[in-house]
Amino acid sequence: MEHINPGARNYFLQELRSELEAILNYWIKYVPDNQQGGFYGKVDNDNIPDKTAAVGSVMCSRILWAFSAGTAITGNPAHQEMADRVYAYINDFFIDRQYGGVYWSLKPGGEALDTKKQLYGQAFCIYGLSAYYQLTGHEAALQTAIELYRCIEQYGFDNEKNGYIEAFARDWSAIGDLRLSAKDNNERKTMNTHLHVIEAYASLYSVWPDPSLKERITNLLGLFEQYFVDHFHYHLRLFFDDDWHSKSARRSFGHDIEAAWLLQQCAEIIEDKALTELFRKLAIPITNAAAEGQDKDGGLWYEFEPAENKLIREKHSWPQAEALVGFYNAWQLTGEKKYYQHCLDTWAFIRQYIRDHEKGEWFWGIYEDYSIMNEDKAGFWKCPYHNSRAMLELMKRINE
Repeated sequence: MEHINPGARNYFLQELRSELEAILNYWIKYVPDNQQGGFYGKVDNDNIPDKTAAVGSVMCSRILWAFSAGTAITGNPAHQEMADRVYAYINDFFIDRQYGGVYWSLKPGGEALDTKKQLYGQAFCIYGLSAYYQLTGHEAALQTAIELYRCIEQYGFDNEKNGYIEAFARDWSAIGDLRLSAKDNNERKTMNTHLHVIEAYASLYSVWPDPSLKERITNLLGLFEQYFVDHFHYHLRLFFDDDWHSKSARRSFGHDIEAAWLLQQCAEIIEDKALTELFRKLAIPITNAAAEGQDKDGGLWYEFEPAENKLIREKHSWPQAEALVGFYNAWQLTGEKKYYQHCLDTWAFIRQYIRDHEKGEWFWGIYEDYSIMNEDKAGFWKCPYHNSRAMLELMKRINE
């Protein structure tokens, strides 16, 4: 492996550390709702909040994760206070004390709005609570994470055909519309939810190494190897019915590159040698598949629809964050300089087009003509998760 020039390495580290601080400080400044309590559900590109917007469990859980993981590096008391604030908000308003699990969304002020139990939302809450426990040692946070894990296993797991059902009503009964968002297929099992369930489970395992949890992570890794990874072209299959029939040919370059490094990391966390070796090997062809979506400017295109031979010519911010880690991981595994260059090209693209140098944080994304997408700067899906995690992962890997 070619080593990074020490001067370039240190400069890159300083940039990543500075960007991490800037992301976290933005969220402290603009997102807390100091009138109604909690957080604004939406902030636009001009940093103006929508005081009527629903507040999502995923956003709050991602804030909890980002500030818990971030504080462990920055040591900034203001970052710790933000983690404490969002933990209290989740604990007070999002946890369903009657049926178990986490509500999907709240009204401003804390009243439950959408009470469905989306497994994606349960998983992110586990993810955030595990990081908060790791930071603080707060036992109640760990116990809540364990309870959510048990809810997923009790209600969400398909005991007959394996895998996890996408969503349920508040009381965990069947529900007709299982979609995470309007753009998703209404299918019972999705790659996206399985990816974030395994991510959450691995995070929980790192602070609660329970044998039954390890078995669940092992099972999930097996599902990815068997069903979600297409071993012909190495893109991930996104949507399935109960019987594991693939229901979409859509390719998501961001999910490809995210899965490439994240599945490997989950295998490493449970210290399974055979699975670690398998997913280190799979990481390279999956990364290569994702790299098909990297444009000459370094940015990663959003999606490709093979049936229509149609490229979705948008470059959203979150796939760029995942590309940073995925390409760097491939360089660590192979020593091939092209992957390190892919990472640098992605970082240059982020700095030039995705980071808002004037008003802070990252734009949702840009269109093909480089015009800025007029979407949330902070909101239901736009959170300090992909970008802060990329900074933290790269800092850790460079320091290693």
